[in-house]
Parts: sequence; structure tokens; C-alpha cells
Amino acid sequence: MESRAIRKPVEEGLSRVDGRLKVTGAAKYSAEYNVKGLTYGVMVGSTITRGNIKSIDTKQAEHAPGVFTVITYLNCPNIPGYHIENAPPKGPLKIFIDDKIYFNGQPIALIIADTYERALFAASLVKADYNKEEHQTNLKKNLDAGVLPKNTKDYLRGQEDAYKSAPIKIEQEYILPTEVHNPMELHAIIARWDADDKVTVWDKTQGVKSTQRNIALAFKLPPDNVQVTAPFVGGAFGAALRTWPHEIAAVVAAQVVKRPVKLVLSRADMFTSVGYRPHTWQKVGLGATTDGKLVGITHEASGQTSVYEDFTEGVVNISQLMYASPNVNTRYKLVSLNVNTPTPMRGPGEATGAYALESAMDELSYQLNIDPIELRLRNYAETDPLSGKPYSSKFLKEAYQLGADRIGWNERNQKPGSVTKDGWLVGYGMGAGMFGAYRSNATVTARMMADGTLFLQTAVTDIGPGTGTAMATIGSEVMGIPAGKVRVNLGDSSLPPSPTQGGSQITSTVGAAVYDACMELKDKFKQLNGGADSADYVQLLNKNNLPQLEVTTLSKGGPEMGNYAAYSWSVHFIQVHVNPATGVVKVNKAVSVADAGHIVSPKTAASQIKGGSIMGIGMALMEEAVIDHRYGRLVNNNFADYHMPVQADIPQVEALFVNKPDPHLNPMGAKGMGEIATIGVAAAVANAVYNATGKRIRELPITPDKLI
Repeated sequence: MESRAIRKPVEEGLSRVDGRLKVTGAAKYSAEYNVKGLTYGVMVGSTITRGNIKSIDTKQAEHAPGVFTVITYLNCPNIPGYHIENAPPKGPLKIFIDDKIYFNGQPIALIIADTYERALFAASLVKADYNKEEHQTNLKKNLDAGVLPKNTKDYLRGQEDAYKSAPIKIEQEYILPTEVHNPMELHAIIARWDADDKVTVWDKTQGVKSTQRNIALAFKLPPDNVQVTAPFVGGAFGAALRTWPHEIAAVVAAQVVKRPVKLVLSRADMFTSVGYRPHTWQKVGLGATTDGKLVGITHEASGQTSVYEDFTEGVVNISQLMYASPNVNTRYKLVSLNVNTPTPMRGPGEATGAYALESAMDELSYQLNIDPIELRLRNYAETDPLSGKPYSSKFLKEAYQLGADRIGWNERNQKPGSVTKDGWLVGYGMGAGMFGAYRSNATVTARMMADGTLFLQTAVTDIGPGTGTAMATIGSEVMGIPAGKVRVNLGDSSLPPSPTQGGSQITSTVGAAVYDACMELKDKFKQLNGGADSADYVQLLNKNNLPQLEVTTLSKGGPEMGNYAAYSWSVHFIQVHVNPATGVVKVNKAVSVADAGHIVSPKTAASQIKGGSIMGIGMALMEEAVIDHRYGRLVNNNFADYHMPVQADIPQVEALFVNKPDPHLNPMGAKGMGEIATIGVAAAVANAVYNATGKRIRELPITPDKLI
């Protein structure tokens, strides 16, 4: 497939089409709709970590001012989709179905009242007694209990553990703690039953069609009878990829009180209700010849999951793919603990795996006394090591050079701890990343109005990366009209179907659908004009007495993509200053380079890369959800104690792009970049800290106490 879209320099680009709405407060998020007769919900969580409810006293709460009802497993109406014959023994948590407790904070009751404050007060009046059982929440102490996930097996290419016989080898363990998504917007839902078999929800979701489908399944409704609206989402990073128990609870509650219900999670709820990046232990073994050619890679990982549901992610996959090693073996295990289920978090699996692999590559470079970039170039994969197929495109070498030049890599000293500035130790580090480049199916309606306004409509949500802006850019370029004449409607389940926003696929998928729809619309205008091309759409519509002209187009990739391996690539460079007395790490400079095909929307793409870099810096230096294992309870489930980067922690991040189109994936030549923006950053920071101090920290986050 040729890339046919109009090219613009990467420095240019459309500003966010929704920017003014967001900064003026005109954009409505899921909790902000004024729905007549609205009631308010507050969840009550379990105070034990494993066992069952012996008794639950809700009388005081029920009689509190303004309370409509208190829902527990004792009185919750039947949820039809919860009762499926021959259902697997493990699966998503079914709320209010029985007395079993699987993790601390598990919802045991839902208060519905006429104000939020009254619901919150009534929640404090619910009293429960439990039969406690011994719980397990400590990954490190339960590593021996890890098992292979169902329907998976170890990966082997060539010889197992070949690194052990190599002339130069390293073998190290790396640990990533639990990290929580913590988007600015809390998860929230408003549910309203419009009839006995028809419901409308305003929800924080990354996929209105998937939420529509899941609610329809739970309540045995026709999907068209479930309307889901989410035109604006205040960040999600994977936490809104699935339909969580609180969403089902809100729909049930609205059914019970026969009024609309708004349920907004508290910040503490966000730590136990909508997933997280799982605590993961890894061991990497690398072996190389004395001139730096990899002989073998072994990558083992064990990640935590809940006792009631298996969550898996591709932690070890990057070691199968990143470098041209003849011998690779990987193993991934799950450790079931009394915690809530994890979920994908930006760069799911690969961000965790890249931290270990790219740290290990850095360690190997010091053993070999070879520059870290040079080591990677000596093991550069020209074809996909997993499938043997050619890449659809790969310009990672150019990305290495762009980033090295911009960070000033030539000023790096190979000897750790040898460079100082104003009393601070100075270090440089780098880490690479990759993620699959995907294109799935999407449908777009393109409608040209008689006043020259182009409407583009599809159900996709925009969780912040600038999907609407990319759609407007493509529509403007293909139709040859000013971007200001393009209107984008999205985040509505009644619109033409498109995928859930996740996995770095939306610009490739929905963008291609916009392109194809606009090309079809242009062809329709051509037919109106007797077969001749014309860009004067207003004149043609008026001439033919038409108020509008529209097409609805299904777009999908062709079979030729089966001939290629498609990935997006990144490389991140970090310069740190470390205070030798206090151990404080200051990121002084950050440069991230993306090889993500043609950059459709340069401004929003740069924001994506910068945001991903900031997340990676937080991953490296700050973020860690801490459990007091005596009680199985989180102790830092708030913004005061769960540390994340703030403005003062982050330098001016530079986002660079190779900006060469992929000739096969879609007509724009674009590839995804949301995940690669974070994948590899944590390793780059850790490697820079080692270069500055000579201290290798293999358990994140890298806090001052670990450096003094």
C-alpha cells in the first residue's frame, strides 16, 4: 500500500481542535452532565483482605438523611449476565454476588442518596463483621508459587540459556513495583434507565462500543438499547479499557431507585477499582562475544495478578524481538495474590520488560567497554527475529543518531562517576523501545454540508492524544479544505463503529478510515461533476440542489500486511545530575525520538512523546504503590503519599521524529506512538544514574536512600 497523503514538515501542524473547549471548561466529562432527578452513589470497601462477610449492618445508613437505598450482596437484584452456564472458574469480579472477599477495599456496599455528601456520610455508618482468612499480598515472598498462564508456554529460539557459555555475560534481577494510572479525571459514570430494557450512560471509558457491549451482556439487552457517551476523557492510560464492577453497580443502582445515579470513585478507590501496572520480578541473562555480538538472551518474569482473575501481559516479549540474537528463551509466570486485578498501563508489558532488558544491555556495555549505542548497533535486527519477515519500515538507526546528537552524547564519559558540575555528579543514559504497529477496522461517516463544512463521525473516544485533531488534519488534507471547516464528532456509541482507544492503533486505524471515507466522498463529488475533478464542493451541492453529500466507509487493512512485521520504535536519552551527599536525582535533560512513520499531527504527537517521557521518569524515580503486608492494605493511596512527577521535577523534554512514512500499514504512512513514548524511558534514567554514580539500582523507584 502506498502512502498517498499530503506531507507537511514535522514542525508545523494543527492546534488541538478541542483545545479551547478544554481550557475554557466547556468540555463536559462523564461526571459533569446535568441529568434530571440525579442521585449520588458512594462505595463502601472491605476492611479485610481475604475471607467472607459474616454479617453486614446497613440499618443506620438506610435511615440516614437523604438515603434512598443501600445495595449489598444480600439485596442486589439479579444481574443476568453474571449467571452463565459452564463459566470459567476465574474471571472479572462480579460485584455484590456473594459474601466472598478477595482483596482489601473490595466493594461490599453502595449507598445511593440525594447528595454526594449525604451518601458519603451514610457510607461511614455501614458496619461489617468478617470471617478472616490468611492473605497473601507479597510478590517477593510468593515467587515460588508462580505458574505459567493458561494456554501459554515458554519461548525458545535456538539454544536455551546460551548466554551462560558466552565469553562475556551478565545475569541480574530487576524489580518493578506496582504503579497506578492516576489520571487527573476520576473514574465516573452516570446511569439512567429510559425504559425497562433501555439504558443511557455517560461514562469514563476508552471504548464506547466495548462498554455498550459489556453492559448489554450483563443486563441481557440488545446493544442498540445501551447508549454510551464519552466525548471527553481526562486521561486513562489503560485504566478505562474495560468495564469495571463500579460501572455495573451504578447501572444496577439506577434500576433499583428508578432515578439516574452518578457514581464518582474517590482517589483511594482508584487504587483498588480500576487496575494498575503489576508488581513484577524479572531476571535477564545476556551473553556476548568479546566484540559485542549477542550469543544468547534469557528473560524470565513473574508478575502479580488477583486470585479471582488471571491478568497477563507481554513482559518478556521485547527480548524475543528487539535484537538479533540467535539464541533466546523467555518464561513468564503469574503469582496469584489477594489484590485487585491489574490492567494494561501505557506500554503494557513492554515498558516493564524494556526496563529490565535495556538495563541489562547497559550493564553488558560496561563489561565489554563498548558504547551503549554501539552495542545496540552491533546487534541491530534488519529483519524480525521472531517471524523472519521484513519490517514494514524501520529507521531506528536514524533515531539513535538524532537523539545522541541532541542530548550531547559525545560528552558522556564511559567511566561512571567521573563527571561533575557545580558539585553534582553528571550522568548520561539511554534506552530503546518498540511496540507493535497495528491497524484494525473502523467505519467513518464523512458529510459535506452546503456551507462547505465537513463533518467526520465515528464512535472512537479521544482520551487525550489528539485523535480528533488527527482526524481533522487528514480530512482537511484529503479534501483540500481549511482545517477550520472540519468538525469531528466522536465518543458516542450511536456513531459508526471504531475500536477502543488503546494499543497505539487509533491514528493508523481511524485515520485510515477518515482517509478512505474522504477519498470516497471526493469520488462521489466527481460523479456529480460529470467525472471531472472539482474542489468547489459548495458550488456542486448548490448546482444539484443538495443540502449535503455523505458517505459511510468501512476501512480495514489488506492481506499484504501479512508479509511484513510492523512495529513502532523509540529511543530515549536522559542526562541526570545526582547530589552525592543527599542522593537526590534531578533529570536535567530528556530527549525522546520516535520512529513512528509519517507524523500526521505534529503538535499532538509531540505532546504524546513528552507525556510518555514524563510517565517513564515517574516510573524510574518516584512511583510505587505500597502495601502493608500485615493487613494487605495500601498505605499511600492518595496524591500526597503516592509520588508522581510535578512540573519542578521535569526538564524541557524534547520530542524528535524520524518522520519517514511506513509504505504498507495505511495510506497516511503513520504508525502508533502512544506506547513507545514510555517504553525504554525508565531504563534510560536508571542507566544515567549509574553513569553518574557507579551505583546500579535494580529495584525501582530510584529514591535517594538507595544512592547514599
